Amino acid sequence: MNVLAIGAHFDDVEIGCSGTLAKHRFNGDRVIILVITHSKYNDYNGNLIRDKGIAFREGQSAAKILDCELICSQWETKQVNFGYKLIEEINKVIDDYQIDIIYTHWDFDVHQDHWAIGKASLNAGRKINKLLMYQSNLYMNTQTFISNYFVDISDFIDLKIAAIKAHETEVKKFGEGWIDFWINEAMNNGKKFMVNYAEAFQLVKYLA
Repeated sequence: MNVLAIGAHFDDVEIGCSGTLAKHRFNGDRVIILVITHSKYNDYNGNLIRDKGIAFREGQSAAKILDCELICSQWETKQVNFGYKLIEEINKVIDDYQIDIIYTHWDFDVHQDHWAIGKASLNAGRKINKLLMYQSNLYMNTQTFISNYFVDISDFIDLKIAAIKAHETEVKKFGEGWIDFWINEAMNNGKKFMVNYAEAFQLVKYLA
């Protein structure tokens, strides 16, 4: 099986579905991570928060931990627009790698880059029979993320944690509590099914 995980920034895929990706690799599947932006960004005063080169190196480290292939696009962070250019870029990766299943951003995420990529993935993945959406931030919305598909990642939680920690600049920015939040999310998801850890997805379609 050829798996595509799409993230707006270096760290999104690791937060949202890296345990599941590690499980795919364990099962012998080919996994491609597509990161749409270069992930450099500044605050509203123009102060550099994350350097492009550092973000890329952190993304490479995380992909190596997960044993996944990494494709890096160069869209400007916070300026990803839903439209044909984004859709066709995802289409090309789907065709080039003969993708069977897609993991992507929730299409109602409050972050504009996440939202745009989620919408574009629905269009680009219209002919793919397996498509699931994940969450990669903790912000509330007027819409509700519907967790209706779960993957047991109990054997892969250490890889998930290591992949998140590979993004040292983000860990430094948010603190260790940021990592604890996502561990607790996986733990709480697991408790629903009497396993140690699980990742939750909103299922769009899944033809077995």
